[in-house]
Amino acid sequence: MTMSVPERKSGSEGKEEESEDESEILEESPCGRWQKRKEQVSQGNVPGVESASLAMDTEEGVEVVWNEVLFSDKKVFKAQEEKIKEMFENLMQVEHPNIVKFHKYWLDMKETEARVIFITEYMSSGSLKQFLKKTKKNHKTMNVKAWKRWCTQILSALNYLHSCDPPIIHGNLTCDTIFIQHNGLIKIGSVWHRLFVNVFPDASVHSKERQHRDEQRNLHFFAPEYGAGEDDYSIDIFSFGICTLEMAVLEIQANGDAAVSKEAIVNAGQSLEDPLMREFTQSCLRHDAKLRPTAHDLLFHRVLFEVHSLKLLAAHCLNNNQYLLPENCVEEKTKSFDPNAVMAEIRHDDRPGVQLKYSHVSPLELDKFLEDVKNGIYPLMNFATSRPHPVPRALSLSQEQVETVKTPTPEPQETETRKVIQMHCNLESNEEGTKTHLSLFLKMDDKLHRQLSCDIFPTDTPKDLASELVHYAFINEEDSERVAAFLEDSISRHRVRALATGSNQ
Repeated sequence: MTMSVPERKSGSEGKEEESEDESEILEESPCGRWQKRKEQVSQGNVPGVESASLAMDTEEGVEVVWNEVLFSDKKVFKAQEEKIKEMFENLMQVEHPNIVKFHKYWLDMKETEARVIFITEYMSSGSLKQFLKKTKKNHKTMNVKAWKRWCTQILSALNYLHSCDPPIIHGNLTCDTIFIQHNGLIKIGSVWHRLFVNVFPDASVHSKERQHRDEQRNLHFFAPEYGAGEDDYSIDIFSFGICTLEMAVLEIQANGDAAVSKEAIVNAGQSLEDPLMREFTQSCLRHDAKLRPTAHDLLFHRVLFEVHSLKLLAAHCLNNNQYLLPENCVEEKTKSFDPNAVMAEIRHDDRPGVQLKYSHVSPLELDKFLEDVKNGIYPLMNFATSRPHPVPRALSLSQEQVETVKTPTPEPQETETRKVIQMHCNLESNEEGTKTHLSLFLKMDDKLHRQLSCDIFPTDTPKDLASELVHYAFINEEDSERVAAFLEDSISRHRVRALATGSNQ
């Protein structure tokens, strides 16, 4: 990745000019949604990626990362074009709250060269490595509750990847490829690392040199068997074990060497005061890969496992069914309650009981908790069995295996990735009753609204209308049945009211 540092000027004038220079729009996506800026960012090194720039998503109003892979030889690109398309199509289907989102990709063909451009989620708060360094610099120690919460989120993501059919192996899990947001949300990046190694074997010399330096610095994250044969989930578990160790001690001392020694890792593990934490990390770092636990097993380890509170279960239930509830229902409900009313009571025969009043619950804290649950900070993992996630097989194939896959790859299409959480509609029929004007209001899971209107005819079915909304990327395909059911109910009630009004007249 080439980093360009603009010449700085003194005073506020220099800062303003520098800011304007970095926010300058250099390029736009073909659809106009993504706007590339001059400022370059680092989101974990990826083989073959020449540059990563900050960009703006004009539809969502958020910053994203604009990544570029350059092919100076168009013939080389043409030879791998189908493989590249298939890889990117598959990456767009990986969806988890603790995994950096892969938004979109497209191809840019010139006369003599070709580019692959792809958009990923921007992790503005930096990597876990940077956070741990800052914490150590400020002479702070790691909070055990935060450590447990981070471990659970990372394991939630790994469990998702490993339970895909076939499993997806990350292969590059380090504190540099794990990102932490300001609200404590952890996200794994560089999930596409192993895929890129296979698809882009001829990355530039500069990229290889940089990659070599990073591998030397992060060599201790890789399992002893890494690259020796058929890798499985256990290499990710070893890397996770090193991450948990660094999270606990803030940094594993390298004694000035380029790579961290095995002795330093052992000393760091022995320095953990909590025997359960020590046992947890040691189980991940076993030399024999077959003896390492799975991500699902680790979620049940005594150091992490806890019976989910009724509050957390209720929050997940509320978020999962939010589309059934009116807007701001939590705020409205809490306002209507008498603060002195008793919502629950624990009675004891031998001593006074305990009363829980509505005044004990802060609406602001409740709203924040619901938002944190929705964002993935408190995943429900400890009582559910692992389920396979159907992900296209090319995600897990080696380079040789990918070359044998002959299934046709469709051209990339714009799709709606957001989910609908609330729906309202208004229906007005003309005097003749030949058509009805539909106004549909959708609230998406990012709190942005979408308002649509059209004329529908008696021959139009709710299922056809929902399919049309999916086709034109107005709603996510997973919401199709729910939107169809909502429209069917609304249209039926409208027709009943129209008939009743007609008979009264």
